[in-house]
Amino acid sequence: MSDRLATRLTRRYGLALPVVLAPMALAAGGALAAACARGGALGLVGGGYGDLDWTRREYTLARQLAGHAALGCGFITWKLDQDASALVWLLDRPADQLPRALMLSFGDPRPYAARIARAGVDLICQVQQLAQLPQAIEAGATVVVAQGAEAGGHGMNALNGRATLSFVPEVADWLAAQAPDTLLLAAGGIADGRTLAAALMLGADGALVGSRLWATRESLAAEGAKRQAIGTDGDGTARSSIFDILRRKNWPEPYDFRAIRNDLHRRLEPQLDSLRAHPEAARAEYEAAVAAGDYSAAHATVGEAVGLINDAPAAQAVLQRMADQARERLG
Repeated sequence: MSDRLATRLTRRYGLALPVVLAPMALAAGGALAAACARGGALGLVGGGYGDLDWTRREYTLARQLAGHAALGCGFITWKLDQDASALVWLLDRPADQLPRALMLSFGDPRPYAARIARAGVDLICQVQQLAQLPQAIEAGATVVVAQGAEAGGHGMNALNGRATLSFVPEVADWLAAQAPDTLLLAAGGIADGRTLAAALMLGADGALVGSRLWATRESLAAEGAKRQAIGTDGDGTARSSIFDILRRKNWPEPYDFRAIRNDLHRRLEPQLDSLRAHPEAARAEYEAAVAAGDYSAAHATVGEAVGLINDAPAAQAVLQRMADQARERLG
């Protein structure tokens, strides 16, 4: 019997299951990326804002731990426009240390596409709207990620965002007509075997998984944040710019940030304009909470799939559960 989880994604990267670790900034470090790679997924280090020292340290660690398993890295594209040194460092690695793929999100990937292609590295482009697809194809994306607004962390704001359930099949249809060799990943709300199976049924070749792998032993997320996530259901997150303002992250429109809707977030929701104008007091409160590990004010970066997170085991255990459940559902 053929493996029900075999897709174009698993065949291209030699994976045991059609899952890619979301390159979550400051959470998807070398240990988590390597654990996912050893577990049969594609492990992407969260290069995020492009800090060279962090990327160099965590990608090197991932290489040491993962051996020849499939690894890559991801960056915030608009931040690369300010400093691309971490990307340059990665692409200057010896051939046997190059990433299998580089993921670019939130900006125009085309200025970086030629250099990535010359290195023989696959380009993964994340999109949140159909209008962004032609740009990704022009950049030569091997893989497109269709990210729904359910996703944790950064994504399209509520005014412009799409739901994964309807967005993924629409992207699948567009790619089938315009770029049939391009692979498709679904992102947003995928945290167990049921949702992985659903992504495949919607026409995706696999799933980009963030929140569920954020809440694992190898994740660099704070333990207090993980505990809060385990105790939070899917009603308990919100998408806004509040935590970006508090963290001095100057994200461009139309992107904002989904995290657990804690006490500080709720208190600031009616004061967004005044927070933008005068953030000092709220920032001091937030920074004190981060230092104290107080998650009534510090943020925990998860999406609506938090309601499917009930523990924080090793990443390979999460992947095995997902694979087993998905195979059962697809059968």
